Amino acid sequence: MTLDATALDTLFHDARSANGFLDKPVPTALLQEAYRIARMGPTSMNTQPTRYVFLTTPQAKARLMPALSPGNVEKTQQAPVTVIVATDTRFYEFMPQVWHDPGAQAMFEGNPAMAAATATRNGTLGGAYFLIAARAVGLDVGPMSGFDAAKVNAEFFPDGRWQANFLMNLGYADHGKEFPRNPRLAFEQAATVL
Repeated sequence: MTLDATALDTLFHDARSANGFLDKPVPTALLQEAYRIARMGPTSMNTQPTRYVFLTTPQAKARLMPALSPGNVEKTQQAPVTVIVATDTRFYEFMPQVWHDPGAQAMFEGNPAMAAATATRNGTLGGAYFLIAARAVGLDVGPMSGFDAAKVNAEFFPDGRWQANFLMNLGYADHGKEFPRNPRLAFEQAATVL
């Protein structure tokens, strides 16, 4: 089965990175629905290491502001929701719940380098799935890398278990603040078929 043109436009072709937001709240139920969709995306050994912290109040966002690059402050203040997409460094503690082989937890616990690589790769995948799921439920998304991860971790994850990966602003875009779409690489520039 393939998606129709309208769905592809919603998720990719017409979707833009939101650079400003309307003053319209995002219900928690919509965040939960986006998560229910995103969690179905594949991760290696079903590890699911992505974690989400939804900042929905001015007080919560004020804690984030010192970590943001200057260009991300205003749009983050405007966004109804800012998500800290984080990675659970001890995701493997959930392996007995999510994986059929009872030895998986011990395998990751005994190999810190493999656990760290798995967490990073699959945590990023989970965040990307959430971005697409948020678009699918009608939200506009502005992903951001312009922040000091060490400051975010110290403020929100002082025990060190979760680690900030990237940020996303969520809401309903103010389309007047969008930048012109930049070009994408051609298939021949980005891919090799062997």
